[in-house]
Amino acid sequence: MTGPRAIPSPKARPPLDEPVASSTAEAPGLGRFLVRAAAVTAGLTAAGSLCGLLRDQAIAQLFGANADTDAFLVAWTVPELAATLLIEDAMALVLVPAFSLALSRRAARARGEDEGAAAGPADPVRALVAATLTRLSLLLACAAGLLMLAAPYAVRLLAPGLPATGTAVDCLRLTALTVLTFGLAGYFSAALRAHRHFVAPAAIYLAYNAGVIAVMYAGHGLWGIRAAALGVAVGGALMVLVQLPAFLSRLPDEQRGAVRAWTRRAARSVRAARAVREHGRVGALVGAGVLAPVATFTVSRQAQVFFERYVASSLPEGAISHLNYAQKVAQLPMVLSLMVCTVTFPVVARAMADGDAAAARRRVERDLALAGTVVLLGAAYVVACAPQIVGLLFERGAFDARDTAATAAVMRVYSCGLLGHSMVGALVRPFFSGSRSGDRPPWYPAAAMAAGLAVTVSAGVPAAGSWGVLGIAAANALGITTTAALLLHGLGARVLAIDVARVAAGLLRLLVAAGAAAAVGWAAAALCSAPLAGAAVGGAVVPAAFLAVGLLVGAPELSHLFAAVNRRIPYAR
Repeated sequence: MTGPRAIPSPKARPPLDEPVASSTAEAPGLGRFLVRAAAVTAGLTAAGSLCGLLRDQAIAQLFGANADTDAFLVAWTVPELAATLLIEDAMALVLVPAFSLALSRRAARARGEDEGAAAGPADPVRALVAATLTRLSLLLACAAGLLMLAAPYAVRLLAPGLPATGTAVDCLRLTALTVLTFGLAGYFSAALRAHRHFVAPAAIYLAYNAGVIAVMYAGHGLWGIRAAALGVAVGGALMVLVQLPAFLSRLPDEQRGAVRAWTRRAARSVRAARAVREHGRVGALVGAGVLAPVATFTVSRQAQVFFERYVASSLPEGAISHLNYAQKVAQLPMVLSLMVCTVTFPVVARAMADGDAAAARRRVERDLALAGTVVLLGAAYVVACAPQIVGLLFERGAFDARDTAATAAVMRVYSCGLLGHSMVGALVRPFFSGSRSGDRPPWYPAAAMAAGLAVTVSAGVPAAGSWGVLGIAAANALGITTTAALLLHGLGARVLAIDVARVAAGLLRLLVAAGAAAAVGWAAAALCSAPLAGAAVGGAVVPAAFLAVGLLVGAPELSHLFAAVNRRIPYAR
């Protein structure tokens, strides 16, 4: 019997859509599908990240690192929080399990296993969309409007030491529009990923950054740094548009009309929400009681950025900009490491919705090992070649050698926390994957993140006074690593019976390999005077050293990879 599809159509399977199977956890060909989906997602995400680097290069070239860019980056806090809260974390952590449970219920009804099928709504997925999309859109629109009105107060709260408040207020009023557009983009992404469609969600940052760059180059001569803020608003709208066709194609015909005419169907949405509450737990997955722990975790995580910019606003001019450029580049390995987790999150959520804890546990352990391998290899390269990377990417126009040295130093310190950032992103997903009964997410991740934030703040204030932006970056690394350790312990004790000791030992071996590779790559890159040559040499030396030391210390993921390659070599010959 085939698995659930939003629109059954055997002749028109969308690329990277859900494999046909009766059980998500045991679907034949699921492994090949996940590899293909991860490859496409990684490719599009890498393209979006490259476009993001071009965006940052354009900002550095056109505006440098000064009071105006500091003002824009304070306003950029809004889309950064909106992306974390509404796209990457909270929205996905709530809605992917909600849609997964709805799809599981749909499959159970198709097999005649849902005893409440006769009393409940005709289609759980349809009811979920009807109960949530209209209300969410209205709420986000109101929030965006209030933020635009309160922009002067928000700027004073975010960066009290900022001199150019007028510029920051203008930019913030433009970036406030992303509260609505990012929210809709996050909703569409979660729904599509739950349906195992990954192409459109993976393309959103490519569309977003392309919009920012186009508007910024077109309007910088007329509006200055405000053109970058306008580009952010335009890019947010493109995020929605790039996913809208795929989202509409997965809705039943009658529901497409409801999406196009939300105001005329408000009463129907209320009735659908009531029906879901009465006849199932699907609607409860997006209620206030569920959103609270997820939103608290997400805001606490993003509060690290708020704290950094709050403290850095009192440091010399350009401090916020140096932190921003360093983070944007250093976070690329973390973003790439989470691509597999992004693809497999619906699989984990569906397995838990189906009650298959063993499949979820195996998937999570593999994801942690792979994410750790990718992020630590990337971190080793960033530490080894930070000056060369920054020089190649940014040192032109208004961004000079002094800015390169300052940004590279921050990058190296910030990279010490990349494993923590990656592990937090990977570990929190199982916490919020829900269960077959639709239980509410726990508060433990929010408590762990609050503990990490407390470490960041308590260490960052004195460290910033002594070491400036380097102290802020070090406090960030310490705080996020604390959170990762707490989540790893809590996952095994509270959610899934993963082998915490074995996972931690594997990560420790990878960390040893990364440290050795960074030291060797740093020494090799320093022998080259040209940034391009140094970056190229480091790119060859660091992976080789990482693999050699990893095999020497017995890092399990590298050992499995090496064994797989050896098995294939005879056939290749």
